[in-house]
Formats: sequence, structure tokens, C-alpha cells
Amino acid sequence: MPTNLPENTPSSPNPPVASPEEIAPNADPNPSGSPVSPPIPTDRPNEGIPDDPARDSGSEENLLPRLQLDTRLKGRIALTGSFHDDAELRRDRSLYKFIWVRRGSLLLEIDRLPLRLEENQAVALSPLQHLEFRETDGTYAALLFNSDFYCIFGHDDEVSCNGFLFNGTSHVMRLPLSDAEAKELDALADSFRTEYGVPDRFREEMLRILLKRFIIFFTRIGRRKFDISHEKERGFEIVRQYHVLVDAHFREKKQVQDYADLLHRSPKTLSNLFSAYGLPSPLRIIHRRIEAEAKRLLLYSTESAKEIADWLGFEDPASFSRFFRNATGESVTAYKKRNAGKN
Repeated sequence: MPTNLPENTPSSPNPPVASPEEIAPNADPNPSGSPVSPPIPTDRPNEGIPDDPARDSGSEENLLPRLQLDTRLKGRIALTGSFHDDAELRRDRSLYKFIWVRRGSLLLEIDRLPLRLEENQAVALSPLQHLEFRETDGTYAALLFNSDFYCIFGHDDEVSCNGFLFNGTSHVMRLPLSDAEAKELDALADSFRTEYGVPDRFREEMLRILLKRFIIFFTRIGRRKFDISHEKERGFEIVRQYHVLVDAHFREKKQVQDYADLLHRSPKTLSNLFSAYGLPSPLRIIHRRIEAEAKRLLLYSTESAKEIADWLGFEDPASFSRFFRNATGESVTAYKKRNAGKN
């Protein structure tokens, strides 16, 4: 087990992009995680809130207006049922996101990959993953926060979601919720609304505590999906840390042996662990991370294939082209052409 896990985000540091609007930037870690100043007053629960679809249907129990708190230290947390229509929040590329469907369904596009969420299903997204709403047929809730409000890296021992719920690949987990768990989420959202409505100096910290409950709640759902019992805890922690290390070092370390050395395990042990949890091989995890970053840079930056190849740590453009074709089944040029002009 590594003694010092990287404290950077799953993003690659300082990617060669044209502007922050074109590709998601890194969320700057804030290891302290605790407020040193009281929050800016934001007691305006109805100001600037888009109409909720549930309002038109008369379903008051599903109504979820935007509740947003911005702190003096640039922290942000928000709970909303209309994220798809909220231009201000959509422009913020630093946000981690939990999205769950309360009724009906959503069709999302994550890094140009379609993902449909049905009722009582959820997904967790990092700031790296580009999100588009393609169809909104029902009601949902989105909990959003940035690293300045709560740093998942500095508080890894508290929530253990880094590398598991949040990582840099384009392959995300669909999290199923039982009826009881859906009710528990509604109760947490109610608690959020209650605390938001108390504009005193304790509100920021109370919302931070509730955010931790949300994160732990979804972490437990994800762990259940992989049947993580107490006996399997240690092995799964190695798998999670492997993802964290890949996110931090994929540009310069491209072999499983590199990460096995950091984790003080053999490549064979890592392969067996990943296989036991039904996960792609350790080498495939590395390739997925490189592929995801390459696609984002090709789609959302103005850099040439040669510049991207160099930044991703390939010896020459030809090596990058071979990797990309093997990973995606098409050339760099064909991929850019196929996606040209898409929103």
C-alpha cells in the first residue's frame, strides 16, 4: 500500500487546452477541507431558480428548486432538480455531481457516450467528464459540489470515494437504488433543504456534514454492487488505490508493473484482484484512462494530434496513432471528423 497517495484530482495536471470553457479543468485540492470564514449570505431560495417540471404537474412532493451556497473561499454546493436548464451551474467545470432519477428517466451523454438512467438509478461524475442532457422525461435531483467546498482527496479516509465513484475514465457506474434507499435519499434532500433555510454561521458546516452523508451513501451503494464484504475490504482498497494512482500517473507510467511497484504488489496479484471483482484488467484500466484523456483533448482543445501525443507521454505521433486506433477502432482523423460540429 502506498504511504502517500497523490493529492491531485483525477484530472491530468495543466492539460494543453485552449480555455477552461473547452475542457474540464482540475479541481484544486483543499486538504484542510474546513471553513475559516462564514459563508456569504445566500438566503434566496427562489431567486433565479428555473421552474421545476414537477411544478407544472402539480406534484409538490417532487418539487426541487435550486438551493445553492457559495462560500468566501470559493466553495460551492448546490441541490437542484433543473441542472439541465441552469446555465450558471452548467458553466461551472469544477463540479462533482451526483444525479439520481426520482421519476421517469434521463438520457445523458458522458464524454459522448450515451447513458440512460431509469427511476431509482443514479450516477456519480467527476469534473473531468463532459455531461450533456439529451432527454429529460421525468424528475431528478442533482447534488453538486467543488473541491473548495469539500476535498475528497484530503478527506479520503472519511469517504473513500476517490478512484471508485470518481475517476478520470469515461466509463461510469450506474448505481441502482432500492425503494428504501430512494426514500433515504429523499430524506437527505429534505435535511439539506432544512439546513439551507437556516442562515446562521453554522449552515456551511452543516451542509458539509450532509454532503459527507450523501457521499458515503453512494459509496455504500457502489460497494454493494461489487459485493464488498468485510473480508474483501482490504483487496478492494488496493483496487481503488490503483485507480487513484493511474489517474495521477497515466502520462508517464503506462505499464502495470509501474503501479504494482507503487502498491508493493506483484502484477499477477493485481490481475487476480481485478478479476475477482469482475473488473477490466489492470492494463485495460491504464488504457481506458489514456483513451479518455486523448478523446477529450481531441474534442475540446485546439491542440494538434502531435501536441496531444507529446503531452500524453508518447514517444512520437505514430505511437499515439497506433494506440488510438487499437483502443477505439478508428484513426485520430476519422474520430475528429465524425464528431466535428457536435454539441
